[in-house]
Amino acid sequence: MPSFTSPDQGDDLEACVLRFSDLDLKDTRLINPCSSLKAELDVSTKKKYSFAKKKAFALFVKTKEVPAHPFECKEKWWKCCQQLFRERTGIHRHVATQHADELCHQTASVLKELAATLNTSKSLKSEDNGTPLKEYLPCNREVSAWLPDISCFSPDELIRGPGSEEGEVLLYYCYRDLEDPPWVCAWQTALCQHLRLTGKVRIATEGINGTVGGSKLATRLYVEAMLSCPLFKDYMCKDDFKTSKGGACCFPELRVGVFEEIVPMGISPSKISYKKPGVHLSPGEFHKEVEKFLSQTNEEQSDTILLDCRNFYESKIGRFQGCLAPDIRKFSYFPSYIDRNLELFREKKVLMYCTGGIRCERGSAYLKAKGVCREVFQLKGGIHKYLEEFPDGFYRGKLFVFDGRYALSYNGDIVSECSYCGAPWDQYKLCSTPQCRQLVLTCPACQRQGFTACCVTCQDKGSRLASSPAQSSFKEECECTARRPRIPSELPQQVRLPASPEPRPDVGEDGPCLRKWHRQHLPRPSQSEVHGDRTLENTRAAAAEKPGPPASYTGFQ
Repeated sequence: MPSFTSPDQGDDLEACVLRFSDLDLKDTRLINPCSSLKAELDVSTKKKYSFAKKKAFALFVKTKEVPAHPFECKEKWWKCCQQLFRERTGIHRHVATQHADELCHQTASVLKELAATLNTSKSLKSEDNGTPLKEYLPCNREVSAWLPDISCFSPDELIRGPGSEEGEVLLYYCYRDLEDPPWVCAWQTALCQHLRLTGKVRIATEGINGTVGGSKLATRLYVEAMLSCPLFKDYMCKDDFKTSKGGACCFPELRVGVFEEIVPMGISPSKISYKKPGVHLSPGEFHKEVEKFLSQTNEEQSDTILLDCRNFYESKIGRFQGCLAPDIRKFSYFPSYIDRNLELFREKKVLMYCTGGIRCERGSAYLKAKGVCREVFQLKGGIHKYLEEFPDGFYRGKLFVFDGRYALSYNGDIVSECSYCGAPWDQYKLCSTPQCRQLVLTCPACQRQGFTACCVTCQDKGSRLASSPAQSSFKEECECTARRPRIPSELPQQVRLPASPEPRPDVGEDGPCLRKWHRQHLPRPSQSEVHGDRTLENTRAAAAEKPGPPASYTGFQ
């Protein structure tokens, strides 16, 4: 894949070889200089020829990497021309002797891209009176030029990976100004299709936000492509990609699009920019702050708020102990929630967190812009990175994810309960009514009794639709969700959820649960009769007066 350095590095381009130290040549004589090519170059560019030659060779060799067998001490081998190379010197000799013409062409490509980029940067800087260039798009605008070489892999290897290796899901984002989102969209679409990846990628002038799944080989090539692209390589590193077990099966399709925001907060990036966020804390630093915060939980007035920036159905199945979890259904409601409860944050130190960190970037910027907080901090890398370092830390329960898995488990705690009987349960399912888009927590025992809808109203609607020959596929908002307060108001005594991971007996984060309806209207069955004398009809009658709020699955947020 063509790649070049950023224009602001000037004459220090040779130092960039250090970025490829793991790929650097052991013997630079392996490549024979192309005299005709060198003759066409000016004196300044000739000085860069050695660098371009090494980089072209390194990039070519890197595209031939394959994972080594698990029992080998080495992490990678190389595969080229149907041959497997276990030693670096072997692949170097093969590439130098068998692919000289390709290397010569790639060296020329690197040199031309580099020269054009430097010239463009200088001209733009002079025209803008020293204003730094926002981005340097590839001079080769053909999307295909920025796709990795997969000729050495079979389609089966790319889709399933070597052996019985389990697939992987990548979660990442990058805030940076992009001047041509449609080109990035076209490239991302081609790249994901090229590597047989599924998932969702949002692109905007403020950056990119993606979740993609596939084989480990495909996701590795995807990360390498992202880090090689001049648009992102100076803004991202390998650690910015969060990984979890999964694969292409976690997403029904690939969706790539251009939007106004890379995460929908409902406010134009020109008004609230990602460039003024809260202070980033590493997982270790955040852990210490939460520990300090929890040690103050017995005080009447705490000067700290641990704020969950996610939606209620996410915090319902997992959260930090002692947090404030807003009862909101979408992140686009978050600014209104802050506005309505602004006095809650006055002169407070706020510790914010979300799944991967992206919502905190602009969420913290919005809170800071209000000018009421003493300090605003955010968890770098989100819960995902925190749990990698502290699986048994202060976050208890599961981590909700926006794909077919619904949740990831890092510890054995169950902090939520079945909406019908109150038994500990944290595995979401979609409401059984085809026209509903909500998520529901219903344990196996209740499912066997027919309690599979998010609420009694939906259960009745599902029964009526089941008897109707024609059913619409349109997903409508559930009636019980429509009756929820859109923007909740917090009372002073409700600032914190209990420090213990155990939920309150009758009220969850999303309000009164169905279990409370049973207690109010139905006799409590004995331990041996749980679910035995409860029918769908009397449950409907009991809950008809007070429908409850189910969880909602709103997609990519």
